[in-house]
Order: sequence, then structure tokens, then C-alpha cells
Amino acid sequence: MHPLVDLEVPAGAVAVHWFEQSTFGVKDSHGTVVQIDPYFPHDRPADRFIHTEPPLDESQLPTDYVLLTHNHGDHTWPESINRIHQTSPEVRCVGPEESIAQVLADTDVDADHTTTIRAGELSSLGSLTVNAVYAKPPNGHPAADIAPPDVTHLGYVLKTDGVTLYFSGDPINTFADHDELVNAVAAHSPDIGFLTNHPTEGEFPFYDGCVKMAQRIGLKHAVPSHRSCFVTRDYDPNEWAAQFPADGPQPLIIPRNSHVIYPN
Repeated sequence: MHPLVDLEVPAGAVAVHWFEQSTFGVKDSHGTVVQIDPYFPHDRPADRFIHTEPPLDESQLPTDYVLLTHNHGDHTWPESINRIHQTSPEVRCVGPEESIAQVLADTDVDADHTTTIRAGELSSLGSLTVNAVYAKPPNGHPAADIAPPDVTHLGYVLKTDGVTLYFSGDPINTFADHDELVNAVAAHSPDIGFLTNHPTEGEFPFYDGCVKMAQRIGLKHAVPSHRSCFVTRDYDPNEWAAQFPADGPQPLIIPRNSHVIYPN
């Protein structure tokens, strides 16, 4: 079985397993397991994927909830969701309307086991709560020549046992310049953020924009995500970490397919 299954999470803490890309497993002290953007394709050609074996056999991790940020293939992947459902028939999928429509169309999960969530809404994930926030504003950023996104892009603030986690999803490149985006996250006072960024790509914040994003939100710790999966979209997390000033937020690099217990 997966290490999260038997892991004892102490009260006042939460375990976060980073698989690769923006795929996470979260387990709290009550034993609730949430997978975020599970992406474990089995067809992994070496010219596209850094690792030719997926980081999880879905049958090894019973899961209570699947949380989806947006309907792009590496974030809403029906193949993996269906295998999770086969292992955990009562799993509930929560996400924006496009992701839930994809789940209903291409998996065996039925409507009674899905929840559509919108920015500004709160939902219960058993012993956790989740607040949905925008990762990209629906109208894009015209002044920066950024068009509206093709689908709804959400981020999530998860709370359990006095610990608050922020998962950014795929944020707009200029996230830190949007008071409404920053304030919606900062209002929940997250302790740690799992942040998508890239040094050159431009869809997401660059390194300096990611630092500014973490600072404006008020994070204590920041973790780089959306990496160690695709050959052409990887980056060096140490270069990212080097951009943070000594007075914080503190960068935290989680090795691929491993977990941390936070705070520790």
C-alpha cells in the first residue's frame, strides 16, 4: 500500500505527498485522504515524460475526495479518476463545472458523487474544509495582453486541525498584481502554499512573480509545483528557491513522490 495509508498524522498537523506535476495527496490526523489533480497516465513515452513509470498505482491509495482545479489534461485526467473510483467507489469529486462535466462524461463516477464548486464557495471534505478561489480571473488581464482562460481556473485553500494549505492550481502570470486574487487567498491566512510557476514559459508566474505572490499572500512556507513530469516543462527548484529573501517566506522543496508532515 502507499505510505500515506499507514501514516499516523499527529493532531495539529497534516501530511502532504507530492507525486509530480501538480498532483498531491493530503491526509489529516482524522485519516481523511484527498487527492488533488491526480494525473497518473500509464502511457508515458520517454520523449515526453521525465519518468516512464507513474508515481502511483491508484489501487494502493484509498481516497475519500478528489479535488480538481481546472479541466486541462494534466489536472483533470479521467483515466486516473476512474482507477481511483474503482478502488474507492464512494470517492467524491469536487471541482469547477468543466471538470465535473468531464468526470461525468468519461468516468464511472455518478452525479451523486460529484460536487461543482465555484470561486468564493466553501465545501466540506469530511474533516477538512475547502474554500475555492480564482487562479485566473475569468476576464484574463487585458492590460497585460492576457486573454480570458479557456476554462475556469480555481485554486483551493484547505483547512484542517489548525493548519491552512493553499494550492494555487495554474495561476495567471500576473497573479500578484491582482488585489482581488491575492486578497481572496490572504483572507484565509494560509500557512503554506504549493505554487505553480516557471522561469520562462509565461502562462504562470515567473520566479520573481511567484515570490511576490507568496509574499503578498503572507505565506510562511512556499513549495514549487508543476514540475518533474514533462521533459519540456521542467525547471530547477533550487533556482526558484534562491529567489526568496532571507526574511521569507521560506522555500520548501519536496522531492518527487515523497511527503512532508506540516508543520514539522
